[in-house]
Amino acid sequence: MSEALGVNEAMLWPNVVRSAIKTGPDREIVSVYPYRSACPSSAWGQLISEAKADLLFAGYTNYFLWLEQPNFLGTLRAKAQAGCRVRFLLGDPSSETTAQRERIEDVALTVSTRIRITLENLAKLRDVEGVEARLSASDDATNHVSLSVFRFDAQALVTPHLARFVGHDSPMMHLRRQQDGGMFDRFAEHAEELWERGQPC
Repeated sequence: MSEALGVNEAMLWPNVVRSAIKTGPDREIVSVYPYRSACPSSAWGQLISEAKADLLFAGYTNYFLWLEQPNFLGTLRAKAQAGCRVRFLLGDPSSETTAQRERIEDVALTVSTRIRITLENLAKLRDVEGVEARLSASDDATNHVSLSVFRFDAQALVTPHLARFVGHDSPMMHLRRQQDGGMFDRFAEHAEELWERGQPC
């Protein structure tokens, strides 16, 4: 509305209204979750289903998706065949960063095992044009392991990983792109940077 009238948003929305309605950069924040596991798997399913052009799964392992999304292989195959670009950016299962993270998490299902499960599933999609997978560059590994970005066209789920917690115990934000240089763009550009430097696997 402010653009149509040619005035600043602050002139249109008094403070009392602005405190209840998102009008600034935070309007890109759809919702926040104190734990990634608090976001319903149906929300992930809907975002994946609605994406038409670009799916980017830039979690370090992406392991949980194979458990929580019914027929995930079939969904990815159908998406790619319909013209959607499907990308997975993973950590290197044999890297020192992965080994260090395993020591920190100290859980039975290790980080490298979770990555390898994703790689095993992705191998079943090798014949599908439009499905790509890369391992993050060794120089980017610490940046990748500490922040997961999952992109669905102009929406994203972003998880900054807390020090000693596994992914599902870390907080998550749901973002929807509304402007240039906003929260969505900042995280999407970070993921694209990692992707560009990644190595095909």
